[in-house]
Amino acid sequence: MNNLSSSTQNSEQTETETNTSTTEPKPSYVKLAMRNMVRKGGTSLKHFVLTTITLIGILVGLAYLTR
Repeated sequence: MNNLSSSTQNSEQTETETNTSTTEPKPSYVKLAMRNMVRKGGTSLKHFVLTTITLIGILVGLAYLTR
């Protein structure tokens, strides 16, 4: 009896998910990335700053070596 009720609940959830996904378009990758950045906040900002500093360091280092 328990298995029957759980399978009924799963089918109801699947129908609900299907109906929701057909009425709303999938969010674009940009929207998902922006949502992820807002959710993670400080981590994304820290990674961005580290990447920027590293890139500037590499460019300055190459400019120094090739002058």
